[in-house]
Amino acid sequence: MLTCVVVDDEPPAIKILTNYIRDTPYLSLTSSTTDILQAQKLLAEQPIDVLFLDIQMPKLTGLQFLRLYEGKTKVILTTAYPQHALESYEFSNVIDYLVKPISFERFQKSVSKALKLVNVETRPPAAAEPDMSFLLVKTEHKGKLRRIDYSDVAYVEGMLNYVIIRTVKGDKIITYMSMGDMEKNLPAHQFARVHRSYIVSLKTIDAIDGNELLLKPGFRIPVGGKYKEPFMQAFLRSPNE
Repeated sequence: MLTCVVVDDEPPAIKILTNYIRDTPYLSLTSSTTDILQAQKLLAEQPIDVLFLDIQMPKLTGLQFLRLYEGKTKVILTTAYPQHALESYEFSNVIDYLVKPISFERFQKSVSKALKLVNVETRPPAAAEPDMSFLLVKTEHKGKLRRIDYSDVAYVEGMLNYVIIRTVKGDKIITYMSMGDMEKNLPAHQFARVHRSYIVSLKTIDAIDGNELLLKPGFRIPVGGKYKEPFMQAFLRSPNE
């Protein structure tokens, strides 16, 4: 069971979320409030698993609150202005953002993610697995294998029956592999599929310009419509290095 607190200055928005929480068997509503300072007191008094936090609030915005908050509660931001979501990447405890009006289906996806994260954190540690930090690919030269460190990859571009790996130094490496297989071979916390033809390294993203990504080496990569939301989730969860 996950305990929840809802903070929003609009009572109708609180009502929607509290109804969704009551309709979800593994969620329990601890409290709701329109006062963000009251929320600060609630979080200090008892451990809470999930905080639903509106961004646009009087007295203190949700993002300003997070800059002052030092707890480990998982935070799901709610907002009518999706452009604010980009600002939340700096907060490690923000796991998702919900754009109003919030559908029950979208709410369920978000709280399911929260449940998985809380379960992982409370699960006993498993035996360590080998930490792979590179790809080993066949090049266009017959019989030749090449090692490519994940940290050297800027993006991968899919062609007909092969992919082009572009490095941060501008090198171009061709290997005969499908985009699906390449995606499986890259760590999900470091890379994201952003288009049917592109996978990018999250750490190389310098800016998001509408439906384009500006990568630090100077590349511009398009973001496909169906990939935009999953990409944003991966980007917000990625380590800030």
